[in-house]
Amino acid sequence: MNLSFLRLGWRTLARDLRAGELRLLIVAVTLAVAALTSVGFFADRLQGGLQRDALQLLGGDAVVASDNPTPAPFVDRAKALGLQSVTTLGFPTMGRASDAQGGASKLVALKSVQPGYPLRGSLTVADAPGALEQPTRDIPAPGEVWVDAPLLESLNLAMGDKLLLGDAQLRIARIIVIEPDRGAGFMNFAPRVMVNESDLPATGLVQPASRLTHRFAVIGPAPAVKAFSEWAAVEAKKPEVHGVRVESLDSGRPEMRQTLDRAQKFLSLVALLAALLSAVAVALAARGFAAEHLDASAMLRVLGQSQRTIAGAYTTEFALVGLFASALGVLLGYAVHHAFVLLLAGLVESALPPPSLWPVAFGVGMGLTLLFAFGLPPVLQLAQVPPLRVIRRDVGGLKPASLAVLGVGIAGFAALLLTVSSDIKLGLIAVGGFAGAVALFAGLSWVAVKLLRKSVNESTAPRWLVLATRQISARPAYAVVQVSSLAVGLLALVLLVLLRTDLVDSWRKATPPDAPNRFVINVMPDQSEAFQQTLKDGGVARYDWYPMIRGRLVAVNGQPVGPDSYADDRAKRLVDREFNLSNAVEAPAHNQVVAGAWTPGEEGAISVEEGIAQTLGLQMGDRLTFDMGGMQNEARVTSLRKVDWGSMRANFFVMYPVAEVKNAPVTYLAAYRAPEAHGFDNALVRQFPNITNVDMGATIAQVQRVLEQVIRAVEFLFAFTLAAGLVVLFAAVTATREERAREYAIMRAVGARASLLRQVQRAELVGVGLLAGFLASAVAVGVGWALARYVFDFTWTAAPWVPLAGAVAGAVLALAAGWWGLREVLLRPVVDTLRRAAE
Repeated sequence: MNLSFLRLGWRTLARDLRAGELRLLIVAVTLAVAALTSVGFFADRLQGGLQRDALQLLGGDAVVASDNPTPAPFVDRAKALGLQSVTTLGFPTMGRASDAQGGASKLVALKSVQPGYPLRGSLTVADAPGALEQPTRDIPAPGEVWVDAPLLESLNLAMGDKLLLGDAQLRIARIIVIEPDRGAGFMNFAPRVMVNESDLPATGLVQPASRLTHRFAVIGPAPAVKAFSEWAAVEAKKPEVHGVRVESLDSGRPEMRQTLDRAQKFLSLVALLAALLSAVAVALAARGFAAEHLDASAMLRVLGQSQRTIAGAYTTEFALVGLFASALGVLLGYAVHHAFVLLLAGLVESALPPPSLWPVAFGVGMGLTLLFAFGLPPVLQLAQVPPLRVIRRDVGGLKPASLAVLGVGIAGFAALLLTVSSDIKLGLIAVGGFAGAVALFAGLSWVAVKLLRKSVNESTAPRWLVLATRQISARPAYAVVQVSSLAVGLLALVLLVLLRTDLVDSWRKATPPDAPNRFVINVMPDQSEAFQQTLKDGGVARYDWYPMIRGRLVAVNGQPVGPDSYADDRAKRLVDREFNLSNAVEAPAHNQVVAGAWTPGEEGAISVEEGIAQTLGLQMGDRLTFDMGGMQNEARVTSLRKVDWGSMRANFFVMYPVAEVKNAPVTYLAAYRAPEAHGFDNALVRQFPNITNVDMGATIAQVQRVLEQVIRAVEFLFAFTLAAGLVVLFAAVTATREERAREYAIMRAVGARASLLRQVQRAELVGVGLLAGFLASAVAVGVGWALARYVFDFTWTAAPWVPLAGAVAGAVLALAAGWWGLREVLLRPVVDTLRRAAE
């Protein structure tokens, strides 16, 4: 008898499928591939959608922004390349109602446009607030103005009324619903006012010293756009070119990019956990598979089959199983990713493009790698099983060939996981954390097994406890495998619970429902008490209140600095304008001091935001000199602060830890959540006409809506990891089912009652579950902290009771899995069990 390995592989595959011996392997691989490809399909489509929508978000294929009219060389270059262009001009100013209509005023973001705007996408407008929305390629006609709906309420105006802008009066003709290239700059949170460029001179608002932003957008064939972008990027860095920058998606809409990146990290983490758990399940299932095929392999050797043929047959069988399970996982992942698209609807404005074939190839590759890396090595041992080895019921230790397959497979699996993680820190913490956890679990469980036998006094302990202790200590290697694999499964489950209850809650707290939605600046010192009293009378109980000082950085360590002192574009812009400085005796509660110390009342000290310190190359102890309205103030950097700019709280680049900065011209800033009472903003502006009130309610609502969508998507994917974790628990508990069955059969044959054996089984499962749960929870706290600190950028501390709760949960889950997977062991007739053992 000399079958080819292909025919033999087909035959063994058919037999094992009928016997159900491949069921656990198929389920584990399918879950892993489904989790990874569902995230892969979604990320692939999302990336394609972002690349497409970036053109609309920017307003063109490439955009050159400048503080002065776009330099002629940029315009000439675009024309020479045959690109279509359009220029817009934006700046903050005050919009007013006429005296006859109350004379209210409000800060607005004015934008002048010319025919052809926007080059990409389209405006969506309405004839009145709440009216039918419709896209348009038109722009405001001369003498007309289009506005955001909130502006009408703020100024008590209606459609058709006149809006005063500088020296001009323009008729309100339409409501702006969607402006594709609006961006996320601070002044863009103010209501938009859009005018025709021909009306701009009549306003008299553009003066030589005005702070303006010119945006020169171009579209055209991809090669021409690429050539222009590369040329513009080089041209903008020339020393003689000032205030010119080439914009990208990251600079155009950073808040959406940050939210989407964080969402993908969450989804990638859950997918990684599912894949890691599935690897453990595959390894356990393969061990059981190898043990079940001892007899068949020994018989094949007796009948003359070579080791190469047997190894080839099992490799063929696993390759076919891997292809089937991977294809099933890809199909399931493709179906599941549509749920993500629905749950995250609104993050991208329009329908996502179809996915590429990359997630399919990645999913199949991951499934095969998973099966070959963790499933094949113990099975390849079967090819080297001598005929007499069947009597010992042992596959033997791993041989060099199996170790080579295992090593290459694990390396490939780790590389694929790092690739899918989309963040090197996330991948290293997840993969490295689990690898370290497995080693730690194995070492500690070995020590625990050794101590267990010594800690139980067999002369006084109950009989069931003595037998359970002997069961565990008699098979230390089996106990280590069982505890370690069970602990890995529980590690992922506990980590998921911690993520859900703590990390996700921390994410929500970053922008809580009661986050400030009004920022008021230019409150004069003599208005301070009256303004705060007005807030309290209006029902505003909590608010941020800080002095605000305008200052320009003029020297570092006694050396004058200016735009030419730095090569980085952002650093040039920072030193070319005034900073918003502030002071407070105590450090803001929503800022974290990450270096040095904030000493209340310390004169001559300043605290700097760590991001701007890095941009400007500032170090602890540096002396900074600021020009504050003609008065120079020098102070030493004594601390660095970490500031969450997405928290919607009052934040500053530089703060003095004192109650007052002497001789500095100061105004005040207030950040608060406006009361629901209608007309509160208008009454505030009438009482304090000099203030600037910025309404950020719509922006905060959008951010909170996006967070809720992302959290729902993450929780949806948790189901996959939960399923993978339960598969691992089941595999871990049932890994020694046949050994247990033989031992229980012998004990029953010598007179042990079924009730005693049930107590022994429960005690063993509870002990293993308690140990595994405690170890898993302790490690999960560490991994969760690392993810919070280094990946998701949260401050997080787990509750001290987590390890104890994890131990109890581990015992309960081990009992449940044991009842489901081992219940038939005690019901199986003794004769059947002993006959199987003798066969």
